[in-house]
Amino acid sequence: MTIKIAVPNKGSLSLAATEMLREAGYRQRTDPKQLTVTDADNGVELFYLRPRDIALYVGEGTLDVGITGRDLLLDSGAKADEVMALGFGGSTFRFAAPTGTASDVAGLSGKRIATSYAGVVRAHLEEHGVEATVTRLDGAVETSVRLGVADVIADVVETGSTLRQAGLEIFGEVILQSEAVLITRSGQDAPEGFEVFRRRLEGVIVARTYVMMDYDIPEAAVEQAVAISPGIESPTVSPLHREGWFAVRAMVPRAGAHRAMDDLYELGARGILLTDIHACRV
Repeated sequence: MTIKIAVPNKGSLSLAATEMLREAGYRQRTDPKQLTVTDADNGVELFYLRPRDIALYVGEGTLDVGITGRDLLLDSGAKADEVMALGFGGSTFRFAAPTGTASDVAGLSGKRIATSYAGVVRAHLEEHGVEATVTRLDGAVETSVRLGVADVIADVVETGSTLRQAGLEIFGEVILQSEAVLITRSGQDAPEGFEVFRRRLEGVIVARTYVMMDYDIPEAAVEQAVAISPGIESPTVSPLHREGWFAVRAMVPRAGAHRAMDDLYELGARGILLTDIHACRV
């Protein structure tokens, strides 16, 4: 059975999603105008769609699986569920307005709010018992206040520099922390072959997060060394031809790997190597 997978065709999620699928061993389009790619060897068919439409196609059952943003999934109202976070496309969704307009969500009562994510904002206001007018706009919503269309905006915030240039300041709690997610249809059993697909993506995430560390260590320091580099489950420890020395191999988090190398060297380890992991299954 072939799994039908929705992939973002453009925008900030597109390139990263394509690269993740390539690292997971799936064929990718060679022309950005291609709408579909069939990878018969791996049992998948990829459909390149607008990121905002992906949750709808998956929720309706037209496609089996999709990669989209958590914000787009929640805003769509589609009958689709997040299966796993994919570790890229991170963003923060916040309120912003001219100074003195409001300091928290309670102060938005009766205000006009412009956003590209009306569903997310309405759900957030409802959760806090606040009644306000929410208008969906496509494109740069930060100009809506200056144009008199809105009192407040809700938008994705990175550094906040664009908002400051528009005379707006961020206030209140974070509405939503978003990133790219894998989604499937709500209330339906996963399609045949889905677990293999999910496992491959998990393998890419782990491979990006960890590196392989190899080193030689005197026997007397093996236990201390293993405590520094315990690996995901357990390191491989093998005796060397040189008496009283052992070789250790372990997957260690990429973040902090160099500090671990320093600590191991001080402990007496030598020949310490770090190697990138291109794929794995855990």
